[in-house]
Amino acid sequence: MNPSAIQAIDDKTPDSELVRRSALHDHEAFRVLMKRHNQTLYRAARSVLKSEPEAEDAVQEAYLQAYRAMRDFRGDAKVSTWLVRIVVNEAITRLHKQARRAEVIRLDGDAPQDRHSSEDSMNDSPPELPERAALRAEARRLLEAKIDELPDAFRTVFVLRAVEEMTVEEAAAALGIPEATVRTRFFRARGMLRESLSRDIDLAHGDAFSFAGARCDRITASVLAKLG
Repeated sequence: MNPSAIQAIDDKTPDSELVRRSALHDHEAFRVLMKRHNQTLYRAARSVLKSEPEAEDAVQEAYLQAYRAMRDFRGDAKVSTWLVRIVVNEAITRLHKQARRAEVIRLDGDAPQDRHSSEDSMNDSPPELPERAALRAEARRLLEAKIDELPDAFRTVFVLRAVEEMTVEEAAAALGIPEATVRTRFFRARGMLRESLSRDIDLAHGDAFSFAGARCDRITASVLAKLG
């Protein structure tokens, strides 16, 4: 009997053990590994490609590459860092293929200065009101749109640091750039987002509690009617 099949695999099985078993073609171990890191890899790919279908394809291809390379993984970095590195490289490759006629900013290059993402606790929480859920969804869409507008070199750093909460060291290792560059780009990305969101909020102030159109006409007509 295969020794790796003796002990059951669950959500608490360490990544290193899942990699070891995956290298022995244990598909259940690989399934658990993918479920554990799917969101992180999708967000990383999405931050490069800005396309949900392309990001999903990149994640699938990255997992296939990782599966074939399981025997070569030596544990020099965290498994999550290693997987992100693979998916980012795959996403960049796809980006180059899509934009052969356009300028593509590499993650390890200089960015132009003017180019302007627990179940238990959820189950314990009271159901969210529809109005609040709608507001949260709209806020999320706005934030995602603003993140998409960040320059290429800054966008992926921001997603890994702010959305995935990677450390500076982990993000630098995943992207193959210096830690100082990660800090600088993250700081600037936050500033760009604040400025962009602030502009939208300022513009929205003038439209708040609007009373134009049919409602305005109805009130006006009603008052005039009462005046006789």
